[in-house]
Amino acid sequence: MSPPNRNNPYSFDPYLEWRNGLDYYLDDPFFQKVLKHFSGDDWEKADEGARKISVKTSFRWRDFADAIAAHEKRPYVAHYDAHHHRVDRIIRPYETETMEKEVFSEAIFSNKTPPWEKLAKMYLIYQNGEACIACPLVCTEGLIAIIERYPDSSELERILRHCREGIDGDFGIGAQYLSEIQGGSDLQANVLEAVEEDGAWRLYGTKFFCSATHADYAVVTAKPAGSEKPALFVVPSWLEGNREKEVRNGFTIDRIKWKMGTSELPTAELTFNGAKAYPVGPLDAGVANAVGIVLTLSRLTVGLFAAASMTRAAREARAYSEFREAFGSPIGQFPMVAGQIGNLERHARRTSAGAFKLYRDFIELKSMREAESVSARQKKFNVRESIMLQKITASWDSVDMLRQAMSIFGGHGVMEDFSSLPRLYRDAAVNELWEGPRNVLLTQIFRDIQRASAWYPPSSFVESLLTGADSQTVRELAGEITEIVSRLDLLRMDEETTRLCSRWDGFCHRLFHSCQDLALEEVEN
Repeated sequence: MSPPNRNNPYSFDPYLEWRNGLDYYLDDPFFQKVLKHFSGDDWEKADEGARKISVKTSFRWRDFADAIAAHEKRPYVAHYDAHHHRVDRIIRPYETETMEKEVFSEAIFSNKTPPWEKLAKMYLIYQNGEACIACPLVCTEGLIAIIERYPDSSELERILRHCREGIDGDFGIGAQYLSEIQGGSDLQANVLEAVEEDGAWRLYGTKFFCSATHADYAVVTAKPAGSEKPALFVVPSWLEGNREKEVRNGFTIDRIKWKMGTSELPTAELTFNGAKAYPVGPLDAGVANAVGIVLTLSRLTVGLFAAASMTRAAREARAYSEFREAFGSPIGQFPMVAGQIGNLERHARRTSAGAFKLYRDFIELKSMREAESVSARQKKFNVRESIMLQKITASWDSVDMLRQAMSIFGGHGVMEDFSSLPRLYRDAAVNELWEGPRNVLLTQIFRDIQRASAWYPPSSFVESLLTGADSQTVRELAGEITEIVSRLDLLRMDEETTRLCSRWDGFCHRLFHSCQDLALEEVEN
């Protein structure tokens, strides 16, 4: 028992000393093992890049991310300057501006940065949460990818060079403005109008969810006048020479949204009033290109972000459980807590292994020729569906695991100035909704599998994803998907359909958890 002591000597300093001195990469042998396993011949370059950036991510950028999370530092918009000129200036703290410039100066998307080095750097950066960095990074990657596919004009080529390689040391930042108030994820319901005027395309109308509003360029969906199919455009935030004058390219920032998470990131409602836009790709393929190229990369990143968040949460929860004592023992020595820590670490490891394995499959898919043999079609199908399965599974798990990690800290777990976990938790809740909320993706996955069943039986899909897994698990999941797909009709509103939808939800989680476990087994063996 403790006697009374009005001068309580208790100190968190030993735990803080560990936390403040930790290097995200050097002190994580498991991640080093994952990177080495999946990067193959690119290991040395990826390892070198990870070591260098980890020095910044683990210390300087970590501190910046913590500082800008303060509520009083949330971004806001100044609509007019002192002379009543409309400027729609987004005000962000010094730490955000500085960190963003430093991160993008790493030239992560340059042709000189190999894919595995890029992925390792992004994984380490994401351990600091959104911090007004995660979304701009993946949006820039998507913008680069779509222009690389369709570099149809000198303007697009210049934008590509600015974002990928930088111009005079300045790197362009991308955004995605796809959703509208009436449709959300239903891009076909877009009504933003694109009009060709005097040889240039102009946009008119509103967008309702525009994240990374501070960016230099945005990928925007809009319907050409008279068409029912959205096209894809790249819209500069400022035309040549106007950034310094704060004259925006024919649009206004009407309001910055107040979000529960990713709060350092400006997400706004915009009105376009003649914004100059550059079409990218065929005008009648806007949705296909937005989903197939831009959103695919974003969904991949959600899985990587979830893995990074869980990794940090599990690491800090274990360290705290070894430091904090209650009832005469470190709390980590109580079986209940020990089991929770083990669960955190298992989820973090299998999600990380699964994300890197899926990225390997994605890289291999990009290098495949366009030949449409049945085998090639099946491989493409596997990757497409796995990206959506990972998105819903990893984002769901990260919310659960971050909540569990906070519980290890007791009351301190919800104190936003005590650790990063509450901020990561709020970010995770938002990431679960970005790039297609759960119900939308569950429906899309089901429809894809049902439509492909003539040339790719659902049981064969499961067997292909789980090649090398426990045979009993494969048989059970293959049998279950066959039964569900044969019985479920998503358009029939009755009790049986509702039960089957719930069963489909649980099945998709079990299926992708099995994929992650297989990836983890591959790494550890």
